[in-house]
Amino acid sequence: MNSSHIYILSGLGVDRRVFSRINFEGLPIEYLDWMYPVAQESMASYAKRLSLKITAKDPILIGLSFGGMMAIEIAKIIKVQKIVLLASAKGTEEIPILYRIIGGLKLNHILPNALLKKHNILLDYFFGITLKQDKLMLKQILRDTDPQFLVWAIDKILNWKNEIISADLIHIHGSKDRIIPIKNITPSYVIEHGGHFMTMTHAKDIELLLRKLLIKHS
Repeated sequence: MNSSHIYILSGLGVDRRVFSRINFEGLPIEYLDWMYPVAQESMASYAKRLSLKITAKDPILIGLSFGGMMAIEIAKIIKVQKIVLLASAKGTEEIPILYRIIGGLKLNHILPNALLKKHNILLDYFFGITLKQDKLMLKQILRDTDPQFLVWAIDKILNWKNEIISADLIHIHGSKDRIIPIKNITPSYVIEHGGHFMTMTHAKDIELLLRKLLIKHS
């Protein structure tokens, strides 16, 4: 099986719990947990600090949503064997134009922090979840997320600028993703009916695909 160490980065407002239904047994994985950003920290600076936690040579990075963008930034700093994006974007053009307008006008700064952590029906819709246990999981994760990190990360997503697309990149995206719609994306693989919470709702499909890809690119 794959001898390369695999580092996993979770998404914005979520943590390693969103991978709890994926069986990584037999694969050398390690989760890169989010750190607290320093004041006015750039995405590049944060990626550099996060990269210091990576000790393996030529690792594989798996990034979910914001974690995928951060994986791309880390790959600008250290040599990686492969990047696997899940429900993410690999360049500025794949970020919905509405998000870029909001970021450019700094409209995100007028939202109360408490509102960003509030679970509601609209969030369930955008994350593509209908089952009670998935709604509960999202609610619990949002409750545990640091609001300052959430504010910082949202700002970085809305203002992310990247034109460098690595050749060693695999992009897996859900056909029903409402947060980063697939119409903006050029994916390598499509998870049919998968939404932004697809690591939970379509865990088995993603597990089988990841195992196939990680063995193939070992």
